[in-house]
Amino acid sequence: MDIVTTGLKFPEGPVALPDGSVLVVEIARGTLSRVTPDGDVEVVAEPGGGPNGAAIGPDGKCYVCNNGGFEWTERRGRTYPGDQATDYRTGRIERIDLDTGAVEVLYESAGDVPLRGPNDIVFDASGGFWFTDHGKTRARERDRTGVFYAKADGSFIEEAIFPLEAPNGVGLSPDENELYVAETPTGRLWAFPLAAPGKLAGERADRPDGGRLVRGREGYFLFDSLAVTQRATSAWRRSSTAALPCFLLRVANRGLYPCRIGSRRTSASAARISRPPTSRSPPRASL
Repeated sequence: MDIVTTGLKFPEGPVALPDGSVLVVEIARGTLSRVTPDGDVEVVAEPGGGPNGAAIGPDGKCYVCNNGGFEWTERRGRTYPGDQATDYRTGRIERIDLDTGAVEVLYESAGDVPLRGPNDIVFDASGGFWFTDHGKTRARERDRTGVFYAKADGSFIEEAIFPLEAPNGVGLSPDENELYVAETPTGRLWAFPLAAPGKLAGERADRPDGGRLVRGREGYFLFDSLAVTQRATSAWRRSSTAALPCFLLRVANRGLYPCRIGSRRTSASAARISRPPTSRSPPRASL
């Protein structure tokens, strides 16, 4: 592994460009930056707030999830995000022209549902995009949020999944038949079947991989062991061009056990599923 550059201020959302450079957001700096193969850093745009996930849209512009900003803490040479910034105005989806650096606010709400802290974004083949809203934390409260689908031309946005617990990463299966969403505080990766672009389907069907699945409450399907999860992942590798976007393990006091991977009914409210039995409750995972 080679270090290309250093000194970035909390980079996230890397996007590889055809010329070999990489776009990254610098959340603590409030910028969209370009890192060249030689390690030079150029500020492309300064949207302010907290630019988070980023992706190139069908028009060649960069679409950014802006979480609105954090209060930052410096500790032992490291920077940590904290509560909602004191100058926070709103979360938003922004469109940035890579040639001029012009920043356009595309969405700040979905109907009467305000965007609190948009986090990650993925485009589908139709040119629409899914994004998560991680929410914001204040001194005595925290937002409860979900996952949205929107069109790149600014004509449509809808909250498609609610509620989730601080949804973070988001990705699509290679055939775009499933949407994957990672929750930070629960350490879970959910899979939601899709009927069409932006449209959820019913429950996820059992995979023909021989792994035993157990049904949770409210239509969730959960893998019940690490071995089963590994077999299922191997089966997906054989049947598709790419494996799952991510694979999560939670660290327990006496080793590792898998985070839950599964899905829920589209019309059901999110339900908590009990953790695998351990002698002591493990620490929460973060993504």
